[in-house]
Amino acid sequence: MIPVSVAPMLDWTTRHYRYFARRLTLRTLLYTEMVTSAAVIHGDREALLAFHPDEHPLSLQLAGDDPGELARAVELAEPFGYDEYNLNVGCPSERVQKGNFGACLMADPPLVARLVQAMRSVTEKPVTVKHRIGLEESPRYEDMLSFVDTLAEAGVQRFTVHARIAILRGLSPKQNRSVPPLRYSDVYRLKHDRPHLEIELNGQVRSLQEIQDHLQHLDAVMIGRAAFATPAVLAQLDGAIFGDRRLQDRGLTRAGVVEEMVPYLENLCSRGGSARWVFTPLLGLFAGCPGARGWKRGLSGALPDLPPEKILRNALAAVPEDIQKEPLA
Repeated sequence: MIPVSVAPMLDWTTRHYRYFARRLTLRTLLYTEMVTSAAVIHGDREALLAFHPDEHPLSLQLAGDDPGELARAVELAEPFGYDEYNLNVGCPSERVQKGNFGACLMADPPLVARLVQAMRSVTEKPVTVKHRIGLEESPRYEDMLSFVDTLAEAGVQRFTVHARIAILRGLSPKQNRSVPPLRYSDVYRLKHDRPHLEIELNGQVRSLQEIQDHLQHLDAVMIGRAAFATPAVLAQLDGAIFGDRRLQDRGLTRAGVVEEMVPYLENLCSRGGSARWVFTPLLGLFAGCPGARGWKRGLSGALPDLPPEKILRNALAAVPEDIQKEPLA
């Protein structure tokens, strides 16, 4: 099992973010944004599902409440070559609830079991589940344990647990990431009680030290918004967690990452893509460093009428050279 992953985040973990993230970590498991089964079946699959080979290992996160639709979505995704599929049973947004998927499905474990069985029936790739500790109506550890047992009987081996309950009425998705208290001990207990299952923790993990601390108790840790706000944390993972020094031996620096993104940016824009699709993931690259404000200012707001690669290099010039060339890994 891959011991560290970057969480699926709607509007954030785009293919452009994932390509950028691979400049910082070769080994961490990446996820797509959540994609509904209906979108895969009826939408532009090339736009939704295509990705760069560098993005492996990569998991496609799907959402839906119909076994047949989810199975069909997996069948249609198979030619794209994802490494695994993940079912979203954790998103608490009102829009997702109206579609009867996401966290509200935790109220119906037998249905979720049928969903994963349908997905598993059409692929040999792993099918995993991301879920909450529970719902406001069923917040007990025992409720989560029963939910996990039901899915384990359906063939699920790996569970990513956001260590909070979901409050489906009265809180926004953002509030659901902060208002319900964290319950790390319940996730630890789940691993203790079900040692044969692979248990991953998600929820407010922000640093390498926190990842290492959680890995004393669990199989894996998922890092969320810190991977976007402070992406340099990803550069620590290959060496410290995986023992892989390839990026370290190449002398990984922030300036080097920027230069690696230039050909990608040029190719994207030559095909009619927007430079902002690349600039947005890069905004946090210098977070906490001298020059970070100038860097962000250069990549956001009204962009000058210049070639995108020139805008990128002009923004980089706002950062002191010693910071640009400081080793990241």
